[in-house]
Amino acid sequence: MRTNHQRYPLSWAVLSYLLVPAALCALLWKGLRYRPYLRRWPERFAIGLERSYGSAIWVHAVSVGEVRSCVPLVRALVQRYPRHNLVLTTMTPTGAEQVSQLFGDAVRHLYLPYDLPDVVNRFLDRVRPSLAVIAETEFWPNLFAACRRRGIPLVLANVRISANSLSGYLRVPGIARAMFGGADLVCAQTRTDARRLRSLGVPEHRLFVTGNLKFDVPITDSVLTAGQELRQRWGAGRFIWIAGSTHAGEEEKILRAYRQLQARWSNLLLVLVPRDPERFSGVTRLVRRYGLRVARHSETHAVLAPEVDVLVGDSMGELQTFYAAADLAFVGASLVRRGGHNVLEPGAAGIPVIFGPHVMNFEDIAASVLEAGAGRQVYDELELAAAVEFYIGNPSVRTAAGAAARRAIARNGGCVSATLEHFSRQVHARMAARDAVRAGAAAPSADMSGRH
Repeated sequence: MRTNHQRYPLSWAVLSYLLVPAALCALLWKGLRYRPYLRRWPERFAIGLERSYGSAIWVHAVSVGEVRSCVPLVRALVQRYPRHNLVLTTMTPTGAEQVSQLFGDAVRHLYLPYDLPDVVNRFLDRVRPSLAVIAETEFWPNLFAACRRRGIPLVLANVRISANSLSGYLRVPGIARAMFGGADLVCAQTRTDARRLRSLGVPEHRLFVTGNLKFDVPITDSVLTAGQELRQRWGAGRFIWIAGSTHAGEEEKILRAYRQLQARWSNLLLVLVPRDPERFSGVTRLVRRYGLRVARHSETHAVLAPEVDVLVGDSMGELQTFYAAADLAFVGASLVRRGGHNVLEPGAAGIPVIFGPHVMNFEDIAASVLEAGAGRQVYDELELAAAVEFYIGNPSVRTAAGAAARRAIARNGGCVSATLEHFSRQVHARMAARDAVRAGAAAPSADMSGRH
């Protein structure tokens, strides 16, 4: 095992440097399609960061969905450790926008830099975290190794390991065991995830099943109120079907299903929300090619014209409000092989959810939704149209499904409290000792542990 621990940072370091040109090309390509990717690009190399972020707790959540799922955990950490600054990193600008909308100035956002040894060291020199929390399935060998060398407590929270991911990690067992085995606390979503993590070398005494943070994400009264106001603008008398977080190849299937339904249900409004903002314009053009009347949410400031068939939701951070304005939801990345997105968000708004066959990222959640009678799974556009028509024609079933979704969410909550309980037992003492050593080293200079 020692050989693996010594070898994997070097082997991965060499590979990571070789991948830098590809990473830069990908960043440039994304930036040409969506300009925010090109802003603050030096942060991708930990350049231009402040000299110090005080005594920091650092949480990483890759993008929008992970940021949203981390909301209750981040707020709990802010409340529990008021003398620490909370630094939240993402990989995407949409994730950055979500951090700003959800937390304002209470949390500092940075982009997580590329997993290069010198870059990682520069990042940790600036942020100087007392604790590192990595959410869901983000694993960084060089970064994890640097945290271990520096004695930074490392928590892997809300961890999910798919069968495909497990197969990939088992191809490089030395790297996997060194990476996962170095964490101080690993909180798995399910028993299946825990079993897979054990096979990757996570010690039993550091591994716990805590559930899924997504069940703990609240929907606020302000979001529900905003949703009802939006519904009045869209047309209180219309049946509103929202297709959220859709991907390329999926919108065509949704639009064909809509056209089948339109002949019978003339008051049906489809709200189509692409996952990636760089696709907003392209999806709008696609709707027009289907001969449908389309409007963009960002350009609709008054009551939506009743002749509009499809509204493209081209704004960031409003998806939950859109769900609160709708009667029924389809959640994307599931009619194409992308693994699905969070099917709990429509349920939190009290509406049924439809999703496709490709939900490997949310298998357990999808199963719980079906078991509760809170939604339906479909396999193609014909079944999608039939499911939407079923809910349109059966309002009592639709209401019951929405209520069942809320009960299922409440029943499966508690991940935050479980995570914090294990955190107190496994990590708190190390974090406190690290803070004490840092405070002693800083004396007699000014106290840097308070919030700035």
